[in-house]
Amino acid sequence: MKLFKLIPLLLLFVVASCSSVHVATDYDNTVNFSQFKTYAFMKDGVAKMNISDLDKKRILKAIDEEMTTKGFTKSENPDLLINLFTDAKEIVNVNTFNGGWGWNNPWWGWNPWMMGPGFQSVSTSTQGILYIDVLKADNKELVWQGKGTGYLTHKQSKKEERIKEFVSKVLETFPR
Repeated sequence: MKLFKLIPLLLLFVVASCSSVHVATDYDNTVNFSQFKTYAFMKDGVAKMNISDLDKKRILKAIDEEMTTKGFTKSENPDLLINLFTDAKEIVNVNTFNGGWGWNNPWWGWNPWMMGPGFQSVSTSTQGILYIDVLKADNKELVWQGKGTGYLTHKQSKKEERIKEFVSKVLETFPR
């Protein structure tokens, strides 16, 4: 009976630990962010991003939407500059499944679910990292930084949705 009481708690833990984008942010706590009203992108930083031009456009569009939602206006003479960096790494997952009878079987003895020899499963996935740096436009001093890490999709139909998720999660804590 105690097991049934623990199941909702365990499910909550599993769902909470499976967040799709992990975020870390840092900022200068001496800066009054309410003084800033406008922003622009640092063209050099955007040009140096090692991703496709289509994905660059998707990221810029998602940031524009988030900044507009937060009350900022894009400007030729901005208060803030937004610089972007991206990185990606290939993750290799190897899973080993033991089978049969004996010491390799974690339940020592006969286990009908683990009949036959063991096997391995190998899969790869791409983990992407998006850095969003926000600098004061007048002196290019870094005032806020956000980093989002998560798995990328290669399905074109899901890319825009995934990029929006990355950007919104990273900018979620940007002060306003």
